[in-house]
Amino acid sequence: MSGATVATDLVVVGGGMAGLTAGARAAELGLSVTVLERGADPRYPANARWSGGVYHVGYHDITAAPTILRGVIDRATAGAADAAQADAFAANAGRLVEWMSEGGATYTGTKVAWQQFILAPMRAMRAGLDWEDRGPDQLFRRLTERITSRGGRLVLGARARSLVMTAGRCTGVVADVGGVTQTFGARAVVLADGGFQASHERLGRHITRHPDRIKQRGAANGTGDGLAMAEAVGAATSGLDLFYGHILSRDALTNDRVWPYPELDALATSGILVNGRGKRFADEGVGGVALTNLLARADDPLGATIVFDAAIWEGPGRSARIPANPTLPEAGGTVHVAATLEDLAIKAGLPAAALIETVRGYNAALGAGTAGALTPSRSTTKTSPMPIQAPPFRAIPVVAGITYTMGGILIDGEARVLRTDRSVIEGLYAAGSNTGGLEGGEPVGYLGGLAKAGVQGLLAAESIALRSANGR
Repeated sequence: MSGATVATDLVVVGGGMAGLTAGARAAELGLSVTVLERGADPRYPANARWSGGVYHVGYHDITAAPTILRGVIDRATAGAADAAQADAFAANAGRLVEWMSEGGATYTGTKVAWQQFILAPMRAMRAGLDWEDRGPDQLFRRLTERITSRGGRLVLGARARSLVMTAGRCTGVVADVGGVTQTFGARAVVLADGGFQASHERLGRHITRHPDRIKQRGAANGTGDGLAMAEAVGAATSGLDLFYGHILSRDALTNDRVWPYPELDALATSGILVNGRGKRFADEGVGGVALTNLLARADDPLGATIVFDAAIWEGPGRSARIPANPTLPEAGGTVHVAATLEDLAIKAGLPAAALIETVRGYNAALGAGTAGALTPSRSTTKTSPMPIQAPPFRAIPVVAGITYTMGGILIDGEARVLRTDRSVIEGLYAAGSNTGGLEGGEPVGYLGGLAKAGVQGLLAAESIALRSANGR
């Protein structure tokens, strides 16, 4: 069944942070806007809505000078970030929080330098999922009001299926809405429907051989529809093999109280991560996000255990905003505790001799300053290893938690979609976690999902408005 064509200046596919920001800014600039959101409930799930609400750039103050932020981007990605995207992101990140504030967003902060702009009210400092009426949830409502108060529409229960192309230019979207296929004609389209983290087919192709053995840490509604539509019209892609996520208790697979928080990165990067044979299999020093990617790629992503001691539990175990100690055991998460490594191995189902040998070799290397000579090597530039020697010893079975994929549609500094020859697909834009080229690189450089989505949404809207005013 087909419906009539609906004409508008801008169609946005996806009602998450990137899509609502693009829609709200475009409406402010005088464009007619239609946002197509796959979720049918007014409080539809979205990664940003469920997030901690922190605006930062690579764990640095988002309002720092653009030159500083540009350096942060280069260091985080080892220079792999697309130059045009990185320049635009650094130059516009600071004004994002100001623009959000003008629309009613309020902030709180902590003593940590990069946590000065947390959407208020802040989530509770407890394990599990806590999003209703928190800062990000309230921001979604404000952004929606900024669209609808200017005559725009948020169409719920709308799943985009394909792009309309006219003489090489994107001129609309075909979508299913309530069982009716509708064509939404437009001067421009913004794809902002998130990454492909919920697509097992895509995950298996690009990220892990075992997509069923990692945990969806976010809203699990990013299936790569926008990416597929863009590819179908010749868009280039970048960095499809990386994702943003954190190490979680394996109990997250069955206990909703222990995800998305607490994340266990600080324990894993201070202690060791061993496989079912009691052996280290990854460099814990690469940092939590990169280590989570390595865990997802392991032969058995559900066969890993963090091993650490009392000093780590009382130190890094308490350092996160929502710390594993004490929130994980309080939420029913498994934490094996024993006075000796032998007893710990028995409780954790690990071979005792192998685990003792692994810990002994690790401690000796740390004491001699030769951690880099371990197999695998243990780097120390990003995180500091701690010895495992103070009883009681602890072990936590873990799983890789994926929040969003870092790679996707390649865009330029205005969020315009590019072909493989870097020519622009006129009328087609992308923003947020379905884009690639900014985050990633060999270090798996994470720059901040909220900031990335918001800035790219602003840039897309402003480029569309400018080109519309100039008759392009």
